Amino acid sequence: MSGGIFSRERIIAPPGFNRWMVPPAALCVHLCIGQAYAFSVFNLPMTKLLGITTSTPDDWKLTDLGWIFSIAIVCLGLSAAVLGRWVEEGGPRKAMFASGVCFSGGFLISAVGVYLHNLWIIYLGYGVLGGIGLGLGYISPVSTLIKWFPDRPGMATGMAIMGFGGAAFIASPLSVWLMAQFSTPTHVGVAETFIVLGVVYFCFMMVGAAIVRLPASGWMPAGYVPPVQPKKLVTTSHVFVYQALKTPQFWLIWWVLCLNVTAGIGVLGQASAMSQEMFPGRITAATAGGFVGLLSLFNMGGRFFWASISDYIGRKNTYFAFFALGVILYAAVPYSGAAGSVSLFVLCFCIILSMYGGGFATVPAYLRDMFGTRYVGAIHGMLLTAWSAAGIFGPVLVNYIRQYNVDHGVAKAQAYNITMYLMAALLVVGFLCNLFITAVNERHHMVPDESDAMGMAD
Repeated sequence: MSGGIFSRERIIAPPGFNRWMVPPAALCVHLCIGQAYAFSVFNLPMTKLLGITTSTPDDWKLTDLGWIFSIAIVCLGLSAAVLGRWVEEGGPRKAMFASGVCFSGGFLISAVGVYLHNLWIIYLGYGVLGGIGLGLGYISPVSTLIKWFPDRPGMATGMAIMGFGGAAFIASPLSVWLMAQFSTPTHVGVAETFIVLGVVYFCFMMVGAAIVRLPASGWMPAGYVPPVQPKKLVTTSHVFVYQALKTPQFWLIWWVLCLNVTAGIGVLGQASAMSQEMFPGRITAATAGGFVGLLSLFNMGGRFFWASISDYIGRKNTYFAFFALGVILYAAVPYSGAAGSVSLFVLCFCIILSMYGGGFATVPAYLRDMFGTRYVGAIHGMLLTAWSAAGIFGPVLVNYIRQYNVDHGVAKAQAYNITMYLMAALLVVGFLCNLFITAVNERHHMVPDESDAMGMAD
C-alpha cells in the first residue's frame, strides 16, 4: 500500500470538487466501527452457545465476555496513539482501508472463535484486531475534515463522530435480527451473524475509502478569508506530533478529555440499573431500556450540537460549559432521587450524556486550534489514550463505590449518591485543567521551511 490507488497523490481533489462529499465518506467508516457500542447484544447469546436456552457450566460467563469490549477500547486508544502519525502521513484512504480490513477481519476471526468455542480467539479477533480497526477508523477522517472545513472545524468533526455515537441504533437491531434468522432449536446464530456483519461493514467502509479526498495544497473554501488576527487560542502555525507531547497544553487537554469521559462513561454503563434502583417500582426494566435509548440519542445529538456550538463560542468555553453544567447536574441527581422526581433525573442525564458525546466531537477542533492542522490527526490519536484510561476509571468508580455502599448497609436507592458527588468533584478538577490552557509557546512551532519540507515529503 505504498503507492497506487492508496497514495495521497491519487486522492487529491480536482478543482471544483464538492467538499460535502467528504463527511459521507467519514460517516461510512464511523457508522460501521460505532457498532462497538452495540456489541453487548451478543453477550447473553454467547453465554448460551452450548446450552442454547440456558447457560451450562461449560458456557462462557458474562464477566469473561465483558473483556471483549474492554480489550477493543484499550486497543482503540493504543493503536490510535501508535499509528496516528502513519495515518496522518499515509492519507485517509490507506487508513480507512486498513481499518476495514482489521475491523471486518476481527469479526471473521471471532466467528471462528465462536465455532470452536474458544474465547481467546475472540479476544484476539474482535478485541485486538478489531480494536486496531476501531482506532484507525476513528482518527482516519479527522484531519481531512478539518482541512476541508477551516471555517467550521467543530461542525465537520462533529458530523463524523456523531456517526460513531449513533451507529448502535443500526447495529443493535440488525444484530438481533440476524441472530434470529440464523438461530435454530440446536444452534445460536452468533457465528453466522459475525460473518455477515464483517462482510457488510467491510463493503461500506470501502465505499468511504473510495470517495474520500484531500484538498489541494493551499485550497480554501470559496469566499473564506482566514482571519488576519487569529483568535487568542487559535494558531496558524503547526506543531510536530512528538513535540506536542512536550507541551503542557497536550497533557491538560488529555486530562480535560479523560475527566469528562470518566464521568460520562461510568454512568452510561449503569444507566439502566441506576434508574431502576433509584426509583424502585416506578421504573421497570422495559422503561429503563427506553431510558438508555434516549440517552443514546442525546449522546449522538450532543456530538454534532456541541461541536458546532464550539465554532462560535470557542473550544475552551465549550469545555467550561461541560464542566460547570456537569457539576450542577451530577450534584442534582441525588436530589432527584430523594425528591422522587423521575423527570429531573432523566433531564439531568440527557444533558450529561449530550456533553459526554460533545466532548469527543469537540476535542479534535481543540487540538487543531492549539497545534495546527499539519499533524492534528496523529496528535488526536495519542490523545485518545485518555479514552482508554477513562474506560477503566469510570466503570470502576461507579461499580465499586456502589458495591461498597451496598455492602455497608446503604439502601440501593442511595448507593449512587457518593459516586455522583465524586463525579462532580472530578469535573471541578477538569474545569481547573481547562482554565490553565493557554496558547502553545512559539518555541514548539515548526519553522515554515521545515513544515513545507515535510509536506513535500509526503
